[in-house]
Amino acid sequence: MKACWCYIPRTTVPEVLFSAMTVTSTNALMEQLYLKYQQKPWTETLKLVHFCMDKPLRCPVSNDPDSPLLLCMEKIQRTLNAKSLFSVMNRLESLSRQKGLNSHVSPSGTTCYITSDMFYIEVQLEKDGNVIDAKLAHLGEAPVICDDLVEYLRMKNYDAVGKILENLSNLYQIQGNSEMKAKGYLALQSLEKDLYSMSLLDRTQDVNRVTEVLHGKVGHLVLRTGGTPMNIEFYISPYQILEAELNPGSQVCGAKIDVTVEGTDMLHKLPLSPLLDSQPGEDGNPAFLPLTDELSMDLSAYFLLKFHQPIPMFSSSIEEIQRLTGIQITGLKLAPLYELIVQSTLKEKCSEDLFTHKSHFFVSLPDCPKHCYFINTGSAKPDLAGALVSKIPFTHPKCVPDVIEILRHQMAYNSLISSCVSEKHRNGDDSELLYFEVAPHKNTSFSVFFLHPMKENLACVIIDVVTSREVQCSLHLNPRDPTLNSSDGFISRAVKRCMSVPVVMRAIFRNAAKVEAHSETQDMQVDTKQNPEPACEQIIDLNSLEESPSMAGHQDLVVTDKQSVPDSPKENLSTAKSETLGDNTEKSNPPVSMETSCRVEESTSTASTEAVMKDM
Repeated sequence: MKACWCYIPRTTVPEVLFSAMTVTSTNALMEQLYLKYQQKPWTETLKLVHFCMDKPLRCPVSNDPDSPLLLCMEKIQRTLNAKSLFSVMNRLESLSRQKGLNSHVSPSGTTCYITSDMFYIEVQLEKDGNVIDAKLAHLGEAPVICDDLVEYLRMKNYDAVGKILENLSNLYQIQGNSEMKAKGYLALQSLEKDLYSMSLLDRTQDVNRVTEVLHGKVGHLVLRTGGTPMNIEFYISPYQILEAELNPGSQVCGAKIDVTVEGTDMLHKLPLSPLLDSQPGEDGNPAFLPLTDELSMDLSAYFLLKFHQPIPMFSSSIEEIQRLTGIQITGLKLAPLYELIVQSTLKEKCSEDLFTHKSHFFVSLPDCPKHCYFINTGSAKPDLAGALVSKIPFTHPKCVPDVIEILRHQMAYNSLISSCVSEKHRNGDDSELLYFEVAPHKNTSFSVFFLHPMKENLACVIIDVVTSREVQCSLHLNPRDPTLNSSDGFISRAVKRCMSVPVVMRAIFRNAAKVEAHSETQDMQVDTKQNPEPACEQIIDLNSLEESPSMAGHQDLVVTDKQSVPDSPKENLSTAKSETLGDNTEKSNPPVSMETSCRVEESTSTASTEAVMKDM
């Protein structure tokens, strides 16, 4: 008996069963969805459908085969002024696609939704394309009006709108699922609450913005609104303060940092709730709750202080910040600090990097001959190395006040050095040029060398930036040279008042001119018997100074250093004479008596300090 074989495809039975199960499960799912949302209005359901319809575009536009066409369309849309409803919608859709987000329009055609896995934005428009409102909703939160987004949309500032979308996306660039990303956002909220609470400590009702910027524990803090991150303004220069005083209503901004969170490859323990204790510590500083497992979580992220523009910093300051935060700052490239300050200043003042084209800088001031400053970078000294810092990572709010103090100190130092840098070129008659050299001294101090206004010997001002609020200056002259009528206290007050080397040097030269003019009107007797031997006979004429940009070789002749005595024949100065050069700045026998000099200085110091800022 032959067997009878009947061929049955292997996929027939499973496909039939799978089809039946699919129909049953789909019907059950639809029934569950219907029961869940039958109590909600259709508009809410439609919004949820729009939110969940698509996934964000993860691949960059350049990988798309149609990318040349898309890029052309985006350039056209950036150029055209979107006025109609249709053009505004197209502009928003294009902007969303550039930032890797989804967008779709409501059935009415007047609402645009920009969505991601963690947030969505709802932009409501009128029929003519004018913006009515814009709302932002993070995952699990109710929509809130986003004022900055509304303002930028109404101004047609789509670059700023794109920056907001980018900032919102960056909040969730953390490894893990949606729950982990949401935890990272929760950690950022906790940090912001602690920083805001710290900004209220020791704060009076009538405190102004400038006082907060320069003296507040966390500077002048502006809370995060919509897609604009929380920012801290921590330093403002006297020039900017004067500009704000002369232009009421103008908003002059100092140095700022943004506070945000960023994903990393390593786990860091971040707080999930505020840690600031209501009671301060024994030393009066803010006290924080311990970072327990209940109050924190290990996440692949850390907090960031991001600069709007990278700032040059001493390598020693960078090491101190890393010690405070416990996190290494990566991507740093060491270079001579003065070179970095010059390059950053020129980049801010002009588009061309002039540092490679010129070795000296011309500064013009009212009622004063033009100054020429040579910047000695001190590249041979390893302790003067620095790096451009664009962001500072950290994990705990307690380190922020100390980091801000270090940043203020660095900005004060940078401001003084950058005041000698100018993009202006030499023009006109240079016969009355005043030449100066700025050279590193030690730690956070530097020297300014110049020719004595009435003699041909070198003079020197040493400026030590102790902190952002304390500057100590000392004037060093040859004991045989007449006084310049500028005491160390006067120079220190002038520097703190203006934080500008050229302005201070102008004040010193003005005081010297007043002494010279005063001595010409008096019948003074010069005691030649007490004329001491000169500590050094260093004669430099203007021609040789102009030909040789560097005066660093003469630094040991005017800067006193008890621990370092030069041995070379050219620098044959004894320790006693070196000390006399520094100590006898105001004690040498000048043509003007000390009593007369003090009266002149007292009468002119206040006026000169005011003139320091008046002519800026």
